[in-house]
Amino acid sequence: MANERITEDLVDERLRALGFYDDDERIVVEKQQSVVQAIRRGLSKASKTGKGKSAGYPEFIITSPGTPDMVVLVECKADVRYHRSAKRNLAKDYAVDGVLHYARHLTAHYTVISIAVSGTPQSNEWSFFVTPKGTTQEHDLVSPMGAPITEMIGLNDLFAAASFDPKVQKRREQDLIAFSMEMHEFMRDEAELEEKEKPLAVAGTLIALKDQIFAKTYDSYPASDLPEFWIQSIKRVIKEANLPVSKLENITQPFTNIQVHPELRKPTKGYPKGLLNEIVSMLAEKVMPFLTIYQDFDVVGAFYGEFLKYTGGDGKGLGIVLTPKHVTELFGLIANVGKDDKVLDICAGTGGFLISAMVQMTRSATTEAEVEDIKKNQLIGVEQNPTMYALAASNMILRGDGKANLYQGSCFDPAIFAGVKKHKANIGMINPPYAKTKEDLHELRFVEQMLDALDVGGTGIAIVPMSCATAASVYKRDLLKKHTLEAVMSMPPEVFYPVGVITCIMVFRARVPHEKSKRKTWFGYWRDDTFIKVKNLGRVDRNHTWATVRDRWVEMYRNREVNPDEAVMQKVEADDEWVAEAYMETDYSSLGPSDLEQVLLEHALFVLRGDLGAEDEGDV
Repeated sequence: MANERITEDLVDERLRALGFYDDDERIVVEKQQSVVQAIRRGLSKASKTGKGKSAGYPEFIITSPGTPDMVVLVECKADVRYHRSAKRNLAKDYAVDGVLHYARHLTAHYTVISIAVSGTPQSNEWSFFVTPKGTTQEHDLVSPMGAPITEMIGLNDLFAAASFDPKVQKRREQDLIAFSMEMHEFMRDEAELEEKEKPLAVAGTLIALKDQIFAKTYDSYPASDLPEFWIQSIKRVIKEANLPVSKLENITQPFTNIQVHPELRKPTKGYPKGLLNEIVSMLAEKVMPFLTIYQDFDVVGAFYGEFLKYTGGDGKGLGIVLTPKHVTELFGLIANVGKDDKVLDICAGTGGFLISAMVQMTRSATTEAEVEDIKKNQLIGVEQNPTMYALAASNMILRGDGKANLYQGSCFDPAIFAGVKKHKANIGMINPPYAKTKEDLHELRFVEQMLDALDVGGTGIAIVPMSCATAASVYKRDLLKKHTLEAVMSMPPEVFYPVGVITCIMVFRARVPHEKSKRKTWFGYWRDDTFIKVKNLGRVDRNHTWATVRDRWVEMYRNREVNPDEAVMQKVEADDEWVAEAYMETDYSSLGPSDLEQVLLEHALFVLRGDLGAEDEGDV
């Protein structure tokens, strides 16, 4: 008769061989029980009898304090004939059915990795599933490269496979955004931080937590001493990057405002170790595990963007308009960025364009040396605002490098321009400061400066207010004297929601005069990205259609396709309108009253938001 204990011993041996028992602090392996309260509560009515009146436990429950939102369950059966039933609904008798039964009791609080094992060392079968947090529908676990998991692997590999499951990643991003709202309220109500101080507190803490001494010992410091330890840890991490002293001072100076903040160093009844300790603890638990896994997600920018929502982008608080993540990614695809390119952003903001470009570039790299070269030498940025500069540098530091090529100051400063130009960047990306008054520098002046800094024939991409394309201006004329207008894409009216600014994307070939190129310009009508406004989340890809739309747009652009109601080719000059709407033929016979109503509604919304123009640089 088959003995289930033999199967359990088989699993136990695999776990030991893979190091699951080597580090009690990092991995906790429990057998048919759990000391974790949330797991005990979830399984308190998980009996496989189906009556739901008593607790039930799988053979193994594996957790890690470093990844608190995931749990691994292992269910064993002695005979491979009882590995899974046809409908997976016989939890008491089959390994797969049983482990998925337990998983469904825990997904309210965890993403569950379920492992079913049956048989003996001589003949056995293993199955691996993931059930994303907040759902009850499992599916096969696959590696980040897309290969099915068919045999036991290390815990880090299991977590990585689950982390890159699209539904799990989406849920974790949502959890991060929800946490950023919680952090905003804590910083506002408890710590009394100003709007501009909140992102600095987040970024500085994430940098400090990269220092292992700080990460392991911060909780032992009294409230009055922790701020000094915090700032010294930040300086230590930045100094290890071998930056020039001047850059070290430029990056760390904005963080000193957090260090000396009086409310952060006071012990209180609710927080005896101080409010800074609570901020560090919250970020260590909720954000650092996320940041370690998702290198392509701009965490600092995400927090900055959430904090921005509470000020309405009206200049009273942060006063920054951040480029949405799907737009920064779109820029990289338009430019077809690869591992050999050099990318420049002269209005870097929090570094969103550079991060998106870095991610795309590293995907095409084949060696670690190439990845290091990308991070160290192929990303160049300029940012004038000291706070934004510190945040951009923090973003790059959190990803390994790139901060040595960040310049603080005006992109029009001759010395900075000369330094930037020496990098010989061939791709430029920019979301320039949007002019609010006639005294402000025009958006196209920044675009021109970016193009002037690129190598001959380089690709420059800018997202600017639609008025830059429709109105006649000396700036359009100056651009065409030196650069070729390759393409202009009309963007969705609410792409910067809740800020009411209608934009377009312009693509130039740098330092090749427009008249000399003798090319027609491609105009795309990219008005519908299929994003939907959702309460408390803003515009989101709720129906998961953006990837298809994006890839179609990029394909049309690269092939210069001309399709009715989608794209048109037209030879233009400086005095012409640079928008698809001016040249596309409209089939008026297909229009009805509802179309007119929609246009009038959009126009009314635009007028109502007319005082909320875009106000400063920055990208996420």
